[in-house]
Amino acid sequence: MKEFNISTNVFFGENCLERLDQIQGKRVIIICDAFMVKSGVVDKIKAHLGSCSVSVFDKTVPDPPIEVVSEGIQCLASCQAEVMIAVGGGSAIDAAKAIRVIGHRLGMANIEECFAIPTTSGTGSEVTKFSVITNAKEGVKYPLIDQELQPMVAILDPDLVKTMPPSITADTGMDALTHALEAYVSTEANDFTDALSEKAVTLLMKFLPMAVQDGEDLLAREKVHNAACLAGMAFNTAGIGICHSIAHAIGARFHVSHGRANAMLLAEVIRFNADLENREKTLCARKLQRMAKLIGLPYTDHRVAAAGLARRIEGMKRSFGIPMDLKGLGIDPAEVMRQKDALIEAALADACTKTNPRKVSAEDISKILDKITPL
Repeated sequence: MKEFNISTNVFFGENCLERLDQIQGKRVIIICDAFMVKSGVVDKIKAHLGSCSVSVFDKTVPDPPIEVVSEGIQCLASCQAEVMIAVGGGSAIDAAKAIRVIGHRLGMANIEECFAIPTTSGTGSEVTKFSVITNAKEGVKYPLIDQELQPMVAILDPDLVKTMPPSITADTGMDALTHALEAYVSTEANDFTDALSEKAVTLLMKFLPMAVQDGEDLLAREKVHNAACLAGMAFNTAGIGICHSIAHAIGARFHVSHGRANAMLLAEVIRFNADLENREKTLCARKLQRMAKLIGLPYTDHRVAAAGLARRIEGMKRSFGIPMDLKGLGIDPAEVMRQKDALIEAALADACTKTNPRKVSAEDISKILDKITPL
């Protein structure tokens, strides 16, 4: 027996922040980074919380470390909040989710309602049971997986993402595309997650280039924002794969943004999973063939379809100005080689590897790393 559910209530479109008006007379904590305060986004949130006592914890950072989560729990315990509002990119929302759940399990807090308001369009963290926390000392990212991590309410306001610069729009959008494509071919994919993945990919292929080119295009912004959420819903059930496993390892050691690491790896992982040298049509290859058809690529042969999809992604990277390899990010290939064994070990141990459609070995990951690390 299998199960599919979407337990997060999603509010989207124009004026959706008005959902916050329903919070009356509560102790509220807003979890965010310092930029959300400086940019005025937190003030926009507070404007809907007039009858509430509001505290702000603004110390989240990219790749949130364990220390920030610990400090957030102390803040949560101090203000005794009843409602949590996580505002920002995936890192801020991930940190907030961990703060809420760990704080509750330690008996230091009891949040009645948790809202997630993303200001980037990529991670899907607002609707998932995942949170990625970093151990900076060990250079390791820990994907936490627990149903309790999932926010109760997600608010997708396209107005909050229109000021994202093109580079961040591209990186986060490619993260969403990776979520959708990896969930689509995951060993745990099903008819329900496939429907979400297919819609997310078709929206991203059409509207992400438009959003990167013109951030003021609110239609494109809304479609990309919605697509990122749909992709999150898909991988929340289906899981993802080795693109994320390797990206986690690279990000933890070389501080590459998560979306950019995924973008750099995605085409190579598609080629690996499709097993292009194998004439046998695997389930993964058949699904990639269908995806190629949906987005208007040649699809009469499964190998042609998968190769075409990989090339399409590489073309998007070039148009977005995303480097094709780690050297393009200023990372010394020799240093990557020195840490290669640790990268491989971390990727194999990553929880995302379990649902990859093709079994993967240390040698396989080594070859993929070689593709993005030209000497």
